[in-house]
Amino acid sequence: MTVGSGPPSGSARHSQSGALAHKLAIALIAVVLTTVVAVEVGVISTGGHEAGPTPPSDVPPPSGPGLDLHAPPSAPPVLAAASGSPPISVTKLRRHLSEVLALPDLGGRLTFAVSQLGNPQGHWRYGEPAATPASTLKLLTTSAALSALGPDHRFTTSVVRGKTRGRIVLVGGGDPLLVGATPTGLPADDLYPAPASLQRLAAATATRLEAAGVRRVRLAYDSSLFTGPAVNPHWPSTYIPDDVVSPISALWVNEGRESVGLAGRSADPALAATEVFRAQLAVAGVKVVGPVSERATPVVAPVRLASVSSAPLEQIVQHILELSDNEAAEVLLRQVAVEQGRTGSSAAGVVAVRAALGRLGVEVRGAVFYDGSGLSRDDVLPASLLLRLLETAATPAHPELRGIIAGLPVAGFSGSLGYRFTGDGAEAGLGYVRAKTGTLTGVHALAGIAMTRSGQALAFVAMANEVPESRTLAVRADLDRVAATLTTCGC
Repeated sequence: MTVGSGPPSGSARHSQSGALAHKLAIALIAVVLTTVVAVEVGVISTGGHEAGPTPPSDVPPPSGPGLDLHAPPSAPPVLAAASGSPPISVTKLRRHLSEVLALPDLGGRLTFAVSQLGNPQGHWRYGEPAATPASTLKLLTTSAALSALGPDHRFTTSVVRGKTRGRIVLVGGGDPLLVGATPTGLPADDLYPAPASLQRLAAATATRLEAAGVRRVRLAYDSSLFTGPAVNPHWPSTYIPDDVVSPISALWVNEGRESVGLAGRSADPALAATEVFRAQLAVAGVKVVGPVSERATPVVAPVRLASVSSAPLEQIVQHILELSDNEAAEVLLRQVAVEQGRTGSSAAGVVAVRAALGRLGVEVRGAVFYDGSGLSRDDVLPASLLLRLLETAATPAHPELRGIIAGLPVAGFSGSLGYRFTGDGAEAGLGYVRAKTGTLTGVHALAGIAMTRSGQALAFVAMANEVPESRTLAVRADLDRVAATLTTCGC
């Protein structure tokens, strides 16, 4: 007989039946025991009686005999801890840069300084000690703002009740990026930084007025947060008529522009913004009767009807550094003054920025500047000041300044460096250089961080003054080469 073939015999069937009964009995006992244990620990309710309290989620369930588990062993690190980069050799660095710093297109006055982050001995300076910085001065303004106000600070534009129930006042809070309305078809949250809008403020105001039974109002505006001349006296007189910059105001939309683009700036940004708000109120169902007017003094103990807030300051700083936004930088200059209890003028802003940098331990001796954007040709900064500021922003001791380093344009990728580092040996800097640009007629600058192929982080400042206008593109390319050469140094 072949094993496993044919039907089982009678005795075999009897044996299988007995085995099956035995297994069923064991299973039944297991179910009963499991049910008893479940009742004991409160997993199963016993019907009309409450089970014992269920252990809190942070208390492990009781384990059975022999189930006392040991803590798992610690996993080994996936990567070794990063170690400090080797110190640079200043002698090798100087030799490595000697040829590129001698390029004739760098102009009659070149100021250059470099240091290794975290290495007090790794400093070297070349050429003039100070120069006109152009927009690299924005590093001072944005650093002072982050230090004084904090990276999470937001600027508020509000509507408050006037002297009577039917009067309202639009109050400018110095939001540099306030817009009239979100671009059609694009949610405000999809923009970066996401701007506050008068469209949203009007809708919120209308809702509040409707709840109070008000559908017609008289409208005034208050832009008194900022004082002093709206146009910096140290700027060339052609800047306003040539649409280089807008008059600076605590209340405006689209940075004082009447249309998208660099041209078409308003002579009275606060009044223009209020007219935009009037139009948005009409869309929201509130009619403004009579002309809008300026309120010379703030409302005492105002009743706020609605408000909108800007993006966090750290995002605004990134915007300023990436796009070299002159108007937004001038607003921050005045905001630093207001935060320190000073008047909101550009002159007070300069004093406030100097004080804020001093508290950061950044030496401002020898620095002469009159604005927050670097538009003034009278501004003069030592390279050592910008270098020290970059070193301070990069240290873990000042996390509030991280937006300075993180917000710098990246070579060949973002902002004002997005189209640069494309030829003549500058390609080596692509992705390895982050820097703020600076440009005025005859003045070109870069200030930022360069990473060497050995992992050394170098702060650098390069400012070329007295450059012939015909050599503008050539000197930009040469500054790119200087920064790119830093990244290839085997120092």
